[in-house]
Amino acid sequence: MDEADVIRRFTSHPADTAERRQAHEDIRSACLELGLMLHNELPAGAEKQSAMFRLEEVMFWANAAIARQPREVTS
Repeated sequence: MDEADVIRRFTSHPADTAERRQAHEDIRSACLELGLMLHNELPAGAEKQSAMFRLEEVMFWANAAIARQPREVTS
């Protein structure tokens, strides 16, 4: 890890294209749908809490993958 990686990890990466904004929304929507299904199907308990936490983590890392990819260069 170098200084550039630390800066990349801890700075904002707003979506710079319509495609990236849509990708973020698609991920949030899919995770919400799965989250609601898990909420309705799983019994209360530590396992359900863990599944929901991990789904939230999946959403975070998936959106980070989109946000942290190199910016498109426009001329």
